Amino acid sequence: MGKTVGILGGGQLGRMLAASASLLNINIVILDVGHSPAKQIVAPATPALAHVDGSFSDPAKIRELASKVDVLTVEIEHVNVDVLEEVQNSGNVQVHPSPSTIRVIQDKFLQKRHFLSHDIPVADSVPITSSIDGINVAVGKFGLPLMLKSRTLAYDGRGNFVIRTESDAEEAIAYLGDRPLYAERWVPFAKEIAVMVVRTTSGEVQSYPVVETVQKHNVCHIVFAPLRSQDATLSTRARAVAEKAVKSLDGAGVFGVEMFLLDDGGILVNEIAPRPHNSGHYTIEACETSQYENHLRAILSLPLGSTDLKVPSAAMLNILGASADLSEIIAFTHFALTVPGASVHLYGKAECRKGRKMGH
Repeated sequence: MGKTVGILGGGQLGRMLAASASLLNINIVILDVGHSPAKQIVAPATPALAHVDGSFSDPAKIRELASKVDVLTVEIEHVNVDVLEEVQNSGNVQVHPSPSTIRVIQDKFLQKRHFLSHDIPVADSVPITSSIDGINVAVGKFGLPLMLKSRTLAYDGRGNFVIRTESDAEEAIAYLGDRPLYAERWVPFAKEIAVMVVRTTSGEVQSYPVVETVQKHNVCHIVFAPLRSQDATLSTRARAVAEKAVKSLDGAGVFGVEMFLLDDGGILVNEIAPRPHNSGHYTIEACETSQYENHLRAILSLPLGSTDLKVPSAAMLNILGASADLSEIIAFTHFALTVPGASVHLYGKAECRKGRKMGH
C-alpha cells in the first residue's frame, strides 16, 4: 500500500492490527519491549523496518519509530503525547488519532469536560483532592453511593473505587494511591453498551452496531452483538451519540465509545478509547470489515469497509487467566474448538495470571 505504519504498543490490539495489515501488504513497525504479542506475527519486510525494542513512552524510542514510518498510531493511550506532538509538528509523519485527542482522553476528567462542552451527555463529576476531605466534599455534593475515579493511567476498572459509606474514604485513598482523582455521581444504569466508530482523515464517520458489554470484576467478560432491546429507537440514538462524540475529537482511526443505558432509555457517555477496543473484537468474524482493518483504512486514507454485521448475531467471550497455570487456558481453548462456529484468538502471552486477558 506504499505507506509504513508505526504502532506504539505491541500487545493484543497491536497483534490484531498487524494481522489485518499483513492481508493488505501494509508494512508495520512496532515499538514495545521484547518479543511482544504483536511482534510475534509480523517479520520486518527489510532491515530498515525492524521493530523497535523499548517503552512506548520513551521519547528516544518514539523518535526512532517515527524515523522509520509514514504514519504513527497507538494501541494504548498511555503514551508520551509531548513527543507525538513534536513528531506531528515536524511535518514528516502523520499521527492518528491526533495527539491533542490522546491528551484529552488520557485525563478522564478532561474527557468529561470536553464532552460537556460539545453537548454530549455524561454523568456529573467534579475534580477532588486525593484526601479524605476531598472525598467528603464530593459526598456532600453527590450523595452516596459515589464513584471515585483516577483521572489518569486507569483501565479495565483498575482506577475506580465505589464509596458506599463515608467510612470507605480511607480505604479508597489507600487503593487509588497518590493520583489525581475525580468523583462522579452514581449512575444506576440498566446496561453498559458500546459502539465502535471509525473516522477517516477527511472527517467521514461510520459506526458499527450497538453492543451490550457485560463486565465481571471490572473487566469486560462478554459482548453481545447486536444489542438486544425492545426499543426500536435505541440503536439509532446510541449510534448518533457515539458518532457525535467522535466528531468532537481530532484525527482518524477507530474509537471505542463506552456508554451507560439508563432505565428510562437515556444514554450517557462513560469514556472513549482512541484505538481499537475489546468491545469491538467481535467485528473480526461478525462484520463485513473488522475494526482493525477499518482502523488501518482510516489512518491511511483508504476507502472504509462496510461496518454491517454479516451474521444475525454474535457473542465475544474474553479468555481471562484464572491463575498462573497456562494449561488452564489451553484446556479451555480445546473445549472452545469443539463449538460449531466458534473462533479462537490467543494473544501469544508467555505468562498467565489471574484476570489477565489471554485471548477471546
